[in-house]
Amino acid sequence: MNYSADNHALWNPIIQIGIIAIFILFANILRRKVKFVRSGLMPTAVLAGFILLVLRSIGVLPIDTRFLETLTYHCIALGFIAMSLRVPVKESGDSAFIGSKSGALIVSTYLVQALVGLVVSVGLAYTFMPDFFKASGILLPMAYGQGPGQANNVGTTYELNGMIGGRNFGLSLAAVGYLCACVVGVVYLNYLNRKNKAKRVYDKEEISGSVTVDTFQDKNEIPISQSVDRLSVQFALVAMVYLLTFVVTWGLTELVGMISEGVAQTVSSLLWGFNFIIGSVIAVVCRVGMKKLTHKKVMNRQYQNNYLLSRISGLAFDVMIVAGIAGINLEDLSGYILPFALMGILGGVSTFVYLIYMCKKLYPDYVYEGFVSMYGMLTGTISSGVLLLREIDLELKTPAANNLVLGSSFGIVFGAPVLLLVSLAMTNVFLTLVLIVAYLVLLLLFMLKLGKKTNK
Repeated sequence: MNYSADNHALWNPIIQIGIIAIFILFANILRRKVKFVRSGLMPTAVLAGFILLVLRSIGVLPIDTRFLETLTYHCIALGFIAMSLRVPVKESGDSAFIGSKSGALIVSTYLVQALVGLVVSVGLAYTFMPDFFKASGILLPMAYGQGPGQANNVGTTYELNGMIGGRNFGLSLAAVGYLCACVVGVVYLNYLNRKNKAKRVYDKEEISGSVTVDTFQDKNEIPISQSVDRLSVQFALVAMVYLLTFVVTWGLTELVGMISEGVAQTVSSLLWGFNFIIGSVIAVVCRVGMKKLTHKKVMNRQYQNNYLLSRISGLAFDVMIVAGIAGINLEDLSGYILPFALMGILGGVSTFVYLIYMCKKLYPDYVYEGFVSMYGMLTGTISSGVLLLREIDLELKTPAANNLVLGSSFGIVFGAPVLLLVSLAMTNVFLTLVLIVAYLVLLLLFMLKLGKKTNK
């Protein structure tokens, strides 16, 4: 085997990952040392992705965009699998209830974004842009609400089904979502500070985030001194589940192909595009199975370590964000300037207005903390939500941060129908609009009516 630099297949992945690593570190230095950048609250991974995007676009840095697309695709699945393998912490009845309402709020915001996006895409398709892909409006909640990973996957699926440049359109919307989270979020924080509604902490000390024994190790876990490293065990579990995900997805596509080749062409792209959902389900099944085996004394130890699994998912999502933003091809957006601008602006405005109204209803004791955290997450990611929150709640004393975590867990259940709408929009966009409105009404009734009865 040729181990020299001439072997492109051998060294290219290492070079690309090394470039990403350098710019993550560089972006982190900028955030810590440059006051203007630090005040902007842009997450390090997002900043690194934008820097790489600019350098690649002007031809300064050779980045393999195909490799970046592959990295984005795999990292979202690995991140969700690692999250799903974590052993859940039991919550009290009150926490579970506010978590379910927060999950409903997250998914209802997806629906509002989908409604806005589809109105724009359908409206343009029947007026100024007759060749525009009508279902493309669904990319707005995928990009704003769920981030570049989902925008990449759904955009690629739509691209395979007729939307030219669908992947880049979705990733570009995700990048605009981060700008909404940072720019609009910071402007609103400064407004709250001037009106003395919430005090922004400018010169704050960073929370150390030191790891205690209770944080790092649950009861009955495998010992640190075991012959195999504990991190190796976590990585093996994640990799095993991802291999099972490939096998199950491949089996499902083959089965559908045997039944109907026509259906297989549509379903196959959706299955592979949403492989992270299949991976999450398999991870939950494996987690429950290991728990059952432990109760029956077939297994004597708990093999999952929540702290290390969280670190694996954090790494995967950071790399996914950098690769997703850096891989955007701006040239593919040349024909989509009008829908891109309309969706970007209206998506940010509608999300802001809807959340400020709902947070007053759901979080009356911490309206502003609840709002900035949700707005940051539902235009960017959970990290941007926490960054905005810590500007007015440094020590995270309000339940707002916990609502993001619990709400995201419940959001997986509430959000399942939304993923079905992604497929339906390609074949019947008007039925999709009706179902979006109907499901939005149901979630609003759950949050507002059921909540009042339970509180009484």
